[in-house]
Amino acid sequence: MGKNKLRKFAEMETIDLVFQYPFGRLKEEAFPLRGRWNAEFFHNSNPIVLELGCGKGEYTTGLARQFTDKNFIGIDIKGARMWTGACQARDEGLANVAFLRTSIELLDSFFAPGEVSEIWITFPDPQMKKVNKRLTGTRFIELYRKVLVPGGLIHLKTDSPFLFAYTSMMAGHNGLEVQQSTPDLYAVLSADDPILNIRTHYERQWLARGLTIKYIRFLPGADSLEEPPGADDIPQDTYRSYSRGTLEGTADVKPLKID
Repeated sequence: MGKNKLRKFAEMETIDLVFQYPFGRLKEEAFPLRGRWNAEFFHNSNPIVLELGCGKGEYTTGLARQFTDKNFIGIDIKGARMWTGACQARDEGLANVAFLRTSIELLDSFFAPGEVSEIWITFPDPQMKKVNKRLTGTRFIELYRKVLVPGGLIHLKTDSPFLFAYTSMMAGHNGLEVQQSTPDLYAVLSADDPILNIRTHYERQWLARGLTIKYIRFLPGADSLEEPPGADDIPQDTYRSYSRGTLEGTADVKPLKID
């Protein structure tokens, strides 16, 4: 492991809004805030919103700035990336932000039933060949159900035509209520929609290439789920994604390279 990563990991241990619980640690001790995030960490009763696979945490902190009446928790297994957002939240004094370093598969070890109001899934790996790792697959939707309140929402924002088509097919096949769905998010949102104010540098690069950002918001339902027939026939993506960038308006933005 490089010295820079070691330095970031060491600093993460000193940031009060960061919780690092890889599987090994969770086996040794139960997570103390499960069911008590509002009372013992945020010290309010505001809704809790998760960002899964938060990377550098740009979306977590961006949403937190826009919606001060909600609490936001970014979750990722890669702590060196999360360090960026954690430092920003600490330095800006964002009291409605936390970061949790762990695997998404362990979600219900950190949140009690009904403790979460919304889940954002932002630009995940579409996992075109591995349905069990697909964050909008039936396996993960069942997991989200365990922690969401009744009527809790799931948001997917993606550049992947494959993942958007799959998620739409999965929701339709299982009768899940889709509240909004568009293959071109920025063509349908009004200019004053707060989501537009959280456009990332990563997204701007896609838009500059003439590509579109897809968005779907749906309820996870309550009945048993099954994978949609015909999902294997969805055309796979034919391009390569950019790495995550920084939020629009952030100083010292550097150009990103294609993976």
